[in-house]
Amino acid sequence: MTYAVVTGWGKCLPPSILSNADLATFLDTSDEWIRTRTGIAERRIAHTGLTDMAEVAARRALAAAGMAPSQVELVVFGTTSFDDQAPNQASGLQQVLGATAAAAMDVNTACTSFLYAWSTANALIRTGVVKNALVVGGEVISRFMDWRNRNVAVLFGDGCAALVLEATDREEGLLGEKLGCDVGGRDALVIRGMGSRYADFSRRMGVTEWVFDGPEIFRRAVAGMARAAHEVLAARGLTPADVDLLVPHQANLRIIEAVAQKLSIPAERAFVNVQRYGNMSAATVPVALVEALEEGRVRPGSLLLMPAFGAGLTWCAH
Repeated sequence: MTYAVVTGWGKCLPPSILSNADLATFLDTSDEWIRTRTGIAERRIAHTGLTDMAEVAARRALAAAGMAPSQVELVVFGTTSFDDQAPNQASGLQQVLGATAAAAMDVNTACTSFLYAWSTANALIRTGVVKNALVVGGEVISRFMDWRNRNVAVLFGDGCAALVLEATDREEGLLGEKLGCDVGGRDALVIRGMGSRYADFSRRMGVTEWVFDGPEIFRRAVAGMARAAHEVLAARGLTPADVDLLVPHQANLRIIEAVAQKLSIPAERAFVNVQRYGNMSAATVPVALVEALEEGRVRPGSLLLMPAFGAGLTWCAH
């Protein structure tokens, strides 16, 4: 049986830091207000386009895998904040890398986009369509932020990370996944100003107004992530006690803590970097995974659990 092992990884975080104190200069907020409600201290703001960040992350991942861009057979890019919607984001990355032999596709499920992209690439490798894939999760949410809205402006940041997957006959890599969507909560998170419905000039494209029902998102996110995690573990005959490291979507410290509590996973077995970057949407899980590897939190044979949720409200666990 064929599996898809992770052979390379890399990240790219913009150097520009937007601190809570910086936000307090133009919003009615404070460092204490933000930290106590979200656990976030700062976030990164991109000074380049998404393709530029993705190229750095991808080249680092390919170097780690010892793979030339010309060998890449598939690029799958998970994002909501495209440089261009047409042509797609993945082909832009393919072009700058020189990955001329690759197919290229985007996946947009909001904050779960990277994990859905991983599922897509994993399936195509396991069914023999391709032998390897470059999977990317990245966002430049700052370009679409409503900086007047304190409820969302304090939460989000920019970033990108990438993985290289290669076919193997060893049972490793992505071993199980559970995907779903709590569509009843779809209207709890809407970014008005992104999409063709605004092409009638009722709102200037790119000038956004965010609908963000925090309490409703919190409730549905915790429930969806915990349920998905229990189901994907049970499908493999495992329990949360078997998990070596929880690497969840980094949206809000309270959500991470609530999910860990529902799974009975102690804090020391949960990887958290939301304090440094805020919610990077599709980039949160891959950046957290790369940093867990860099910090030695992932060792040979480690069992990782990666639950996430996003607008839609999509949810998953890998």
